[in-house]
Amino acid sequence: MTARIFKPAKNAMQSGRFKTKEWQLDYEPEQPRSVEPLMGWTSSGDMKQQITLRFHSKEEAVAYCERKGIAYQVIEPQDSIRRPVAYADNFSFRRGEPWTH
Repeated sequence: MTARIFKPAKNAMQSGRFKTKEWQLDYEPEQPRSVEPLMGWTSSGDMKQQITLRFHSKEEAVAYCERKGIAYQVIEPQDSIRRPVAYADNFSFRRGEPWTH
């Protein structure tokens, strides 16, 4: 039973950063998923895949794993590169290619 500790990524469908400040602990699957022959549904007998724990800091998540004796892997977040962009830059004279309709 191995756990992953990571910071979830921003939702791609929205511009907000809700639920990205907390650290999340998920368990790695212990059993492969199987396809049920009658309906074609995907199922698994591994119940720990349904568990998601959230912590305020990475240290809290690591301390929880060490206290419970769970093997863990910490995945560090990658910082996004943000460059300021203004609408007026679309019409500037220093633009690389001219603006057209």
